[in-house]
Amino acid sequence: MNPAKISRPARLAAWAAALSVLISAGSFCPTAYAQTAAATTAPTTTSATAAPTTAPAATTASTATTPPAAEPPTSWIDPDTGHRVIRLTKEPGSDSFYFNVNGYTPDGKRMVYTTPEGISILDLTTLEAKPVVKGPAKPIIVATHTPTLYYSKPTADPYFSTLWSVNLDTGVSRKIADLPRRASVVTINADETLGAGTFIEGNATDGGAYDGTPQQPASRMSFTNLGEPANKGQMMAQRLAAKLPMTMFTLNLKTGNLTTLLEHSTDWLNHLQFSPTDPTLLLYCHEGDWQMVDRIWTIRTDGTHNELVHKRTMVMEIAGHEWWGADGQTLYYQLHFPRGGRVSFIASYNVATGARTWLQYDADSQSSIHDNSSPDGQLFCGDGDNKSPWIFLFRPVLVRDRGTLGTNLIQGGYLESERLVNMSKQNYRLEPNPSFTPDQKFIVFRSNMFGPDYAFAVEVAKAKTP
Repeated sequence: MNPAKISRPARLAAWAAALSVLISAGSFCPTAYAQTAAATTAPTTTSATAAPTTAPAATTASTATTPPAAEPPTSWIDPDTGHRVIRLTKEPGSDSFYFNVNGYTPDGKRMVYTTPEGISILDLTTLEAKPVVKGPAKPIIVATHTPTLYYSKPTADPYFSTLWSVNLDTGVSRKIADLPRRASVVTINADETLGAGTFIEGNATDGGAYDGTPQQPASRMSFTNLGEPANKGQMMAQRLAAKLPMTMFTLNLKTGNLTTLLEHSTDWLNHLQFSPTDPTLLLYCHEGDWQMVDRIWTIRTDGTHNELVHKRTMVMEIAGHEWWGADGQTLYYQLHFPRGGRVSFIASYNVATGARTWLQYDADSQSSIHDNSSPDGQLFCGDGDNKSPWIFLFRPVLVRDRGTLGTNLIQGGYLESERLVNMSKQNYRLEPNPSFTPDQKFIVFRSNMFGPDYAFAVEVAKAKTP
């Protein structure tokens, strides 16, 4: 890649240049790697029509901290797609953030990620990383306007935690507040005046299934191969049926004062996300099997306008895995019409105009656990699943309106897909959670295709033939 030809050098051009240096210097030798790491081969060259390869077995607890005999490659060109893939992180058990949580600094030059030791930051100019928070700590979000990471830390009492921030330029951490019993803050608003979170009231419990009690079983497959619980479906059904009373609140980041938005709610309140541009607008969901809940909601920070975003009209119609577009007005979500059918969409709703768009994709060959949108809203990506194990790039095509009679109609369209990474060696208990880099040149995801999980990036443009 030639940095001189890139239009926005202030963002991630330097990253691309550094990657080129690594590649041209021979940092990845496929032959040498194959000789020294037979147990962790490069991604399969199986054709697109072949059945997915069996996922790698999880390492045992006794060997979880033992590093692999040889590191996975730092870069390769996927033989099935022609796109270059780069391993971003060096630590086994390191992960990029959940798909709808921002991990990039406002200048686009750095990315925050988690490691078994805590939280680190990757300089996308040099590809060098350094720790910023020693664990145990849980990242919340990187602010969109300042170089600030918000995170929480546990206390000696497992029912209490504390809220912190760290300046990613100076490395100085600051304690913000002691949180109420069983409470967590999971999102920060656009002007960094409020956090928002939930807690289960009193001593209500459902026996350890997503109820925040200390006996809740760990979700990870091993210390260096994280993932969802094997019995996740059972646990979610148990938690939903328990109807535990919950409070949803905002927290003033200057004073530590709490304001209640909802209380005594027996809906499972989850996935809170502030709009990245409107500091008074909060997105949240009713968690549980999607057909059993009215899932996607928005509410104002003064407690008004608590509104359902998508109302179903069909048996087994489901919507979920919602996220904000970068404009802070458009929210996106997956829509299956119905669950188990052949028609699925990436749907969007503009909270300012009320406009809706449904972009259709094939539920078998283009499906993903999570989808995401580019910063300019013109592209989408998906992380695949066991039916379609690929990292996808989607280009939307809108159906032309020929004078349709009616008002408040949904704009229809479809998605043209391009496969970027063969994920047939992925154990999908670890969800890849894709996101576009701020310059839209790469899609970042996490993967255990080599056994332990690492953060990777795939170049959106096809690799040039040497």
